Amino acid sequence: MTHVFHRYPKQTMPVAKAGIGMELIDSNGKHYIDACGGAAVSCLGHGHPRVIEAIRTQINQLAYAHTSFFTTDVAEELADNLSASAPGDLNHVYFLSGGSEAIEAALKLARQYHVETGQKSRRHFIARRQSYHGNTLGALAIGGNAWRREAFLPLLVPSHHVAPCYAYRDQLRGESDAQYTQRLADELEAKILELGADEVAAFVAETVVGATAGAVPPVGDYFKKIRAVCDKYGVLLILDEVMSGMGRTGYLYACEEDGIVPDILVIAKGLGAGYQPIGAMISSDRIYNAVVGGSGFFQHGHTYIGHATACAAALAVQKTIKEEQLLPNVLARGEQLRATLRSAFANHPHVGDVRGRGLFVGVELVADRDSKQPLDPVKRTHSRVKSEAMARGLLVYPMGGTVDGRQGDHILIAPPFISTAADIDRIVERLVPAVDAALA
Repeated sequence: MTHVFHRYPKQTMPVAKAGIGMELIDSNGKHYIDACGGAAVSCLGHGHPRVIEAIRTQINQLAYAHTSFFTTDVAEELADNLSASAPGDLNHVYFLSGGSEAIEAALKLARQYHVETGQKSRRHFIARRQSYHGNTLGALAIGGNAWRREAFLPLLVPSHHVAPCYAYRDQLRGESDAQYTQRLADELEAKILELGADEVAAFVAETVVGATAGAVPPVGDYFKKIRAVCDKYGVLLILDEVMSGMGRTGYLYACEEDGIVPDILVIAKGLGAGYQPIGAMISSDRIYNAVVGGSGFFQHGHTYIGHATACAAALAVQKTIKEEQLLPNVLARGEQLRATLRSAFANHPHVGDVRGRGLFVGVELVADRDSKQPLDPVKRTHSRVKSEAMARGLLVYPMGGTVDGRQGDHILIAPPFISTAADIDRIVERLVPAVDAALA
C-alpha cells in the first residue's frame, strides 16, 4: 500500500528512475521517448548538465531567502533577461512557483490596477470556453472547461465566457479568416457591453490553447482585433502562455507571432523546463507604475515566490535556449512533425485535424472525419491512446472533452527543443500504431 496520494489512486504507476535527453527510464529499465515533457514542461529534455550545475552552484551559495526581506542577484538577473526579450513594455516580472499561481497573481494585479486608478467598478473577468488557466479556485473560475469546473462550481467566483478561436470546429463554411475573427471580436465586444463597459476588468486567453483543446492556434489577425476591442473599453488583456510560451511555438513569447502586446503575460512550464518549480507574471509599465504611484504595495504573495534556486535553474534554461539557438530548431522540427503526422494520418478515418505552432502540436480524433462527429466519450479513447503509447515506449499527452469539456479526444505532442529530425520520425513511428490500437 502506497502512502503517496497519487493523482490516479486506483492505478499502479511505473516508477521513474532516470532521465537522459529525450528519454525517461523506469525502475524496470524501460525507456520512453518523452514526446510531451509531462505537460509541455521539459523543453530541454532531462539531465541537462548546464542546468543541473546552475542549481548546484546556487544551493551552495544560497538556496532560499524570503522576498519580504530580500531580493537576490539571480532573481534580478532572470527578470532582466525576461524583460529584455519580452515584447513592448512588458518590463516587470513577478516570480511564482507555477502557472496556476501566476494566473492568480495576474487576476489580482488586474483588479488592483483598476482600484489604484479609481475604477473600482471593474470586477468582471471574461475568458473563453474550452480554455484552461489552472487548478486553483481563481484560475479554475475563469477557465472554460466544463468538466474541470463542474465539481467545484459552488466555490468559484462567477466569470463569463465567449467562444474560442477554434477554426476546425467553429469557422463556418465559406467564412473567411477575416470574417471569422471579426465575428469573435464582435462577440467579445457584445459581452463587454452586456456586463457594462466600465465593469469589465480583463479578458483572459491562452495565446495557443493547450491542454483542453490540443494546441489550437489563433487564426489570422484574431488577437489584433481582440486587442483593439479591449483598448476601446479600457479592458486589460491577459495572455496565458503557461504552456505555449518560452519558445514552445518557436518564439520566446507566443504572442510575438501575432504582433500584439498584452497588459499582463503569464509564463511557467518551459520557463524552468521542469528542473525547478517556477512561473512568472510579467506586467506592463502602465500597470506597474499605477501600483508604485498608488499604494506602493502589490497585495499578493506566496512563501516561495522568487525562490533563488528556482530562478537559477530558469536562468540557465533561458541562457541555453538563446546561446544554443534552439528556437530555429523548434520551428523546423515543428514543421516536420506536423507534416509527418499529416502524411501518416492522411487517410485515417478517425484523425480529423493536425494543428499547432512550433513543437506544440495537437491531433484531434473523431468518429467520422467528414462530419467531425466526436468519438463516444464513454470509450475514453484519449486514455487508451496514452496506454498504448506507453506500451510502445512513447509519452504523449492525450485529453478528453476537446469539443465542449465532455465530448472529443485529442493528443498533445510537445517534444523538447533539442529534438532532432530522427527523434521526430521515431515519435510518429510509435504514435501511429498506438492510435490504431486504441481505436481498434
